[in-house]
Amino acid sequence: MRVNKLNQSTIGLNIMTETELNRIHCGTLEILERVGVKVYEPESLELLKRGGARVEGELAKIPPRMVEKALTTAPPVVTLSRRDGARAITMEKNCIYFGTGSEVPYTIDPYNGERRKPVKQDNRNAALLVDALDHIDFAMSLGVATDVPVDNSDLHQFEAMLLSTVKPILFTAYNRQGLKCIIQMAGLAAGGIEKLGERPSLALYAEPSSPLFHSREALEKLLTCAEENIPLIYATTPMLGATAPVTSGGALVVANAEILSGLVIHQLKSEGAPFVYGGGVPPMHMATSVCSYGGPERDRGCIGLVRLSQYYNLPSFTTAGCTDAHTFDQQAGMEAGFNLLIAGLAGGNLIHNLGYMGIGMTSCLEHLLLCNEAVGAVKHLLQGINVSDEHLALDLIEKIGPGGHFLAEEHTMKHFRNEMYFPRTLNRKNFDAWKMDGAKTFGQAANERVKELLKEHKPASLPPEVEKQIKAIPARRDSEAG
Repeated sequence: MRVNKLNQSTIGLNIMTETELNRIHCGTLEILERVGVKVYEPESLELLKRGGARVEGELAKIPPRMVEKALTTAPPVVTLSRRDGARAITMEKNCIYFGTGSEVPYTIDPYNGERRKPVKQDNRNAALLVDALDHIDFAMSLGVATDVPVDNSDLHQFEAMLLSTVKPILFTAYNRQGLKCIIQMAGLAAGGIEKLGERPSLALYAEPSSPLFHSREALEKLLTCAEENIPLIYATTPMLGATAPVTSGGALVVANAEILSGLVIHQLKSEGAPFVYGGGVPPMHMATSVCSYGGPERDRGCIGLVRLSQYYNLPSFTTAGCTDAHTFDQQAGMEAGFNLLIAGLAGGNLIHNLGYMGIGMTSCLEHLLLCNEAVGAVKHLLQGINVSDEHLALDLIEKIGPGGHFLAEEHTMKHFRNEMYFPRTLNRKNFDAWKMDGAKTFGQAANERVKELLKEHKPASLPPEVEKQIKAIPARRDSEAG
């Protein structure tokens, strides 16, 4: 969705000035040249050395000119399509899209309320709900499937999503071989690898490590995406006071250095390959030692990285819709609603982690439903105000005059559906009507709605032979591993 931001002046847009952004950029260039980054992958080290970096063992010191060149070759716009090839997401300035989070070790069962380990059916259920919800734009796994071979659960999770939603998929892969299998599955669904390359329906989520190093596994996946022209999200999450300085400015320098050094390697491998900048800078809460997902420090760090992505004219990936609450309660609603609004105001392109609870350890489908309602409100708010002649309605105001009403007017009938937001689950009834309808809390109404959608929603299916071929890929990997 493209938002109207021409005249807004909010914290989400002005948390840092151009001068402050430039100071972080210059500080990042200094760190990359003087301190460098550890690179634990031979091809990446060779690319850096040939490109002009000073390489000493596994340490690479990258001069500013290499960073500046990579910033000129990385595309400013990255698109993602639906499974059928229809364009769904265009990552450019002021376009915001929302989706779920990735692997978590626990989920809250919508049928009995128990917190338990996820299984593959939970991945299907999450993707099915994403497919059904109007304001959710992309899917991630929302859980680690524990009822399949652990080394191949990434393949099973992708298969579950691919067969349960037509919306774009952001995914993780455990290694280069698994990544190639996932690309093969997506190619089957797209009607061929060439078609997938022309209209990618997926993007890989990979991470550098903090502070200031890149693992072999992360770089192998980065290089494969560059080679195959698959969009790469290279997202970092250094923690304030733990793996980054406790000051937000210092933490942003560390995060920026990690992302930009990854970008340099990516563009050295394949100039013009699609790259998405992002991540978060959450705090390690000094009273509890947990990585907080619900605090304002996390929001500030996410905004900072979004602003840096805009400074570099790169697509961005950030987080919202998450909470530190362990149950679906008032804290969960407050924190998710607040950070969803902040992320929308900041203008992050891909905004993930909707449905995350419990400090990023637990998924909850009712919470995802709440996030869907909140995103609808955020998108409605950020449409701005239309001041065309039709919308100013001066002739109609003159016609009605003082003391009249507009209820029965054709103008009202024509525009009310677009001018007003109609949530599906939030209460908009008066007290007596609410009581007559069962006096349900939002939690009760959300649980009913989730179970209704899981039972009734039917995503568009693939041809049976294609579905069979897709399912055969993780099954084959399982048998090879066994």
